[in-house]
Amino acid sequence: MSEEYLEEEDFQTKFTGKTFLRILGLTKPHWKWVIGFLLAIASVSGLDSFFTYLSKRIVDEGIVAGNKDALIGILSIYGALLVVQAIFAFFFIYLAGVLGERIRYDLRKALFNHLQKLSLSYYSRTPVGWIMSRVTSDTERVADLVTWGLLDMTWGFMNIVTSMIFMLIISWKLAILVFIALPILFYVSIQFRKRILVQFRNVRKLNSKITGAYNENITGVRVIKALGRESGNLEEFSYITSDMYKASYRAAWLSALFLPTVQIVSSFALGAIVWYGGLQADYGLITIGGIQAFVSYVTFMMWPIQDLARVFAEMQHAMASGERIFSLLDAVPSVKDQPKAYDPGTIFGEIEFDQVSFAYEDNKPVLQDFSLKVKPGETIALVGPTGGGKTTIVNLLCRMYEPTKGKIKINGKDYTDFSLHGIQSRIGMVLQTPHLFSGTIRENLRYGRLDATDDEIERAAQLAGAHEFITKLEKGYEEPVGEGGNLLSVGQKQLISLARAVLANPELFIMDEATSSVDTLTEALIQQGMETLMKNSTSFIIAHRLSTIKKANRIIVIEDGQISEIGSHSELLKKGGKYYNLYTKQFRNQMEQVYDPFKELGGASGLPLAVE
Repeated sequence: MSEEYLEEEDFQTKFTGKTFLRILGLTKPHWKWVIGFLLAIASVSGLDSFFTYLSKRIVDEGIVAGNKDALIGILSIYGALLVVQAIFAFFFIYLAGVLGERIRYDLRKALFNHLQKLSLSYYSRTPVGWIMSRVTSDTERVADLVTWGLLDMTWGFMNIVTSMIFMLIISWKLAILVFIALPILFYVSIQFRKRILVQFRNVRKLNSKITGAYNENITGVRVIKALGRESGNLEEFSYITSDMYKASYRAAWLSALFLPTVQIVSSFALGAIVWYGGLQADYGLITIGGIQAFVSYVTFMMWPIQDLARVFAEMQHAMASGERIFSLLDAVPSVKDQPKAYDPGTIFGEIEFDQVSFAYEDNKPVLQDFSLKVKPGETIALVGPTGGGKTTIVNLLCRMYEPTKGKIKINGKDYTDFSLHGIQSRIGMVLQTPHLFSGTIRENLRYGRLDATDDEIERAAQLAGAHEFITKLEKGYEEPVGEGGNLLSVGQKQLISLARAVLANPELFIMDEATSSVDTLTEALIQQGMETLMKNSTSFIIAHRLSTIKKANRIIVIEDGQISEIGSHSELLKKGGKYYNLYTKQFRNQMEQVYDPFKELGGASGLPLAVE
């Protein structure tokens, strides 16, 4: 996991309420449901307080006064209101569930849509586990805050307000004693809230790191087992989980300490109320039912404040999640459409790199003043040492990145004038590591062109050389490929990727080291499919196996971000330069593998025979 990214995402700002208001803003499209939800909660809470007032009347007007008719009348009202409260309770629980699901849906959809817009550079520096943590657990916590958290806050607020009103009605003098204790309780709550927030921010940061570690270990399980790294990975993972345990423990400890602190302050207030209420009862200034109701109202008021330990813990946890979600939603794509960008209609034409420079990091240039003109329909092969800039050239051409200096022109126009979709929808690409999506072979092929018919799909597979192996599978084109295509070999995945590109019928075709990990037979099939595809498109091929690029119109040797040599296969061989050295060395190595003269004589490969 990238420590630099952890630093970037380490939120240490004070809670100002902006995040909370932004979270509440998620409910705006569903304001009718929110109003109904809040009215239902307020009704249930208000009726709770009114039931306590009815209990006072039952004691004073019914039991103490011995008035049976009054007692029956009040009990009838009490029973009828219980039914009404039950109806409101059903509605607020139902509305909370519906509202929560809608918020989850909206938030995850917004995140997914935004992720589609972000540039490749964002994914290059952001671990997959961090993104997954935001889309899953973080959205869950934010949705819970908007629904059940809002429920707790509304219920608590209504309990306090209605209790204060009824206490003032019963005895304003006793009410003042309670009001004096409230500022102390709120001050204690705010101080605990600040400290709890810091710990839960740490918990969310470490949780994202743990998710990333899980993702890397699961996706890289073959490498881990091959290198025997299980124990080392477990030790590293233990450090991360230990840090999260400590942060969670501190947050839990503060939450646990908060409740008894509030209870101690509350007990002093209740003690003062009972003492002073007893004095007033002796002088007939308050009834027995009034004291009983007053103590109940104090409990109603104190319960939301005492429950703040739990509510604050959940709210701060959700707040930390909200900060991270909004950091993703606020991420600005480094490559985006210009205000007046338009669809060019076609990108088939002359392509020009005009003094292009590019760097992934400041002061570390990958390309420097790179210039090249490519004719329509021409096939360009890029060769050279690893890290020379070959993949960067095609990434810039596909507009995954944009030049830091210079221009790339298509048909004489700066390609930044075109929309991203207008360019990228007309490009076909086959990568060194092919990616297939979970589903069937047919579904993966159709991904190249969603409106393609079954006949077109099978025709594309035939042209790419994939049809033969597909038909030999048990279910043919309906054969599941597994997650990431792990049920197929690398060569089979490459052929399907090539067939997908053939189906898309791109105007610009790019092949990046597509034959480096396949056997000779599969390479021949891929080569056949490439030739079919390149007939009607401009092509760029990055290859280490130089035998696959002999037919390219021009071969360019790239070193240190610049053109070292350029020409056709025969021209470069005649020149006897760097391409010649690369080709003859690779050809010699291949011949040594195919034919070893010492094997015929019984000697060790590549070693002289021992002389007796």
